[in-house]
Amino acid sequence: MELNVLTIVAFVLYALLILGIGIYSFKKSKSMSDYFIGGRQLGPWTTAISAQASDMSGWLLMGLPGAVLVSGLTESWIAIGLFIGTYLNWRILAARLRKMSYAAGDAITIPEYLQKRFFTESPVVRLVCAAIIFVFFLIYTASAFSAGAKLFAFIFNTDNYTLCLTIGALIIISYTFLGGFFAVCWTDLIQGILMFAALVIVPIVAVCNIPDMGSAALGTMDAAKPITDYYLSFINNSNGEIAWTTILSGLAWGLGYFGMPHILVRFMAIKSSDMIKKSRLIATVWVFVTLVAAVLVGVFGNMFLTSNPELMEKFLALGDAEKIFMFLSSSLLPALIAGVVLSAILAAIMSTADSQLLVTASAVTNDMFALFKKNASQKTLMWVSRGAVIAISVIAYFIALDPNSSVMGLVSYAWAGLGAAFGPAMLLSLFWKRMTIWGAVAGAAVGGASVIIWESVPVLSGTGIYSLLPAFFLALVAVVVVSLMTKVDSAKVEELFKKANSTTVDAIAEESKS
Repeated sequence: MELNVLTIVAFVLYALLILGIGIYSFKKSKSMSDYFIGGRQLGPWTTAISAQASDMSGWLLMGLPGAVLVSGLTESWIAIGLFIGTYLNWRILAARLRKMSYAAGDAITIPEYLQKRFFTESPVVRLVCAAIIFVFFLIYTASAFSAGAKLFAFIFNTDNYTLCLTIGALIIISYTFLGGFFAVCWTDLIQGILMFAALVIVPIVAVCNIPDMGSAALGTMDAAKPITDYYLSFINNSNGEIAWTTILSGLAWGLGYFGMPHILVRFMAIKSSDMIKKSRLIATVWVFVTLVAAVLVGVFGNMFLTSNPELMEKFLALGDAEKIFMFLSSSLLPALIAGVVLSAILAAIMSTADSQLLVTASAVTNDMFALFKKNASQKTLMWVSRGAVIAISVIAYFIALDPNSSVMGLVSYAWAGLGAAFGPAMLLSLFWKRMTIWGAVAGAAVGGASVIIWESVPVLSGTGIYSLLPAFFLALVAVVVVSLMTKVDSAKVEELFKKANSTTVDAIAEESKS
């Protein structure tokens, strides 16, 4: 379908604004700490919105509404799981990680934190963690590139997927390469606000354009399969049975938060742990509203299309349920506003892809290259980091070349791998003094491998159970068992926990940055 010129102009201007922020931020990144965690100088609003915007990605405006549009409200259990996980992550882990990461030698990446937390010079844990980050973030970044390609194809009304993929990837790579963490977090703040506004506007406009809301019908994407009452049920599947597998798998998404490096690094970057409470409130409200709105886009989109057969036909011609948010925006909003709202999808894609690129680059540079080139200057490390952004992007680009790839499917795989590999290790490292370095290595390896095996073996993936659920608990068991089988330096651990619990640790950190 063709879009108004004003829509395209608004969209292009937004993309140029984001690139401008990247160029402006170029000179502010003078060290590895600046480039990867902003020198631990983020405020509560930037931390909160940046963490959640980098979390949600294009699946919030594409994958989730598309899944609800096709399958009904049982898909909303993913949203429920993510909301619970968001709150618990901020409540349990955020402040503790801010203090512990500084107390453990001012670590600036998750692999570095784990090495310093266990007082070892051995590079094993950093190399294992960096390898896991590299593998799963490649898939995660590819999902963002794929979403960007679909968006550009829709905006410019073209079937040239490869060209659209290239344009979207170049925009993301450019400002991440230039600005690093400062650019990422400030653009995430802007993009998070834009995503919030767009997600609130579209379902409201959709429901206002349904001719008779009181008797609105529901339809399916396949006219040969009439919809049943299950669509509006949170617990029943199409057979009228309780969808236990869907419910448990949806809730399991919340476990992933404890192991997401691109979110955890925001906790490490905030100015003081005293700001966490305010950030938690902001983040929780943002997540609740956007998740509910995304679900409503799917439900109201279904009702709107069913009541408009002509538009239903046009939408079905697109051949992709994940484009429902785009379709509603372009069909119902004035051209200029539609351009701004469609920019929210680009915002969601960029806010996640940039963070993923940055974390993966930090793993390559700080946790691989720097281990073997210990005397490298900050300038050298900065350019190695920027080179890593380019190299990682190229690989992710080739992964995303398949035009039929599902944004939801790619995100699901990467989320499970990262959550299972790092979640149990991060949680226990912050609260369990008996944990050892080998327990951390075992947990990361078992968690990541379990997801790959579960997703690869048909008899396991065919159960419908999300791989994150079994993999997380297998990793948890591995951490505990191996830790109990290996030795721990109790005196050093007690000293570290004492330092992390000190009320002056944030003040010391601030003084060191001034």
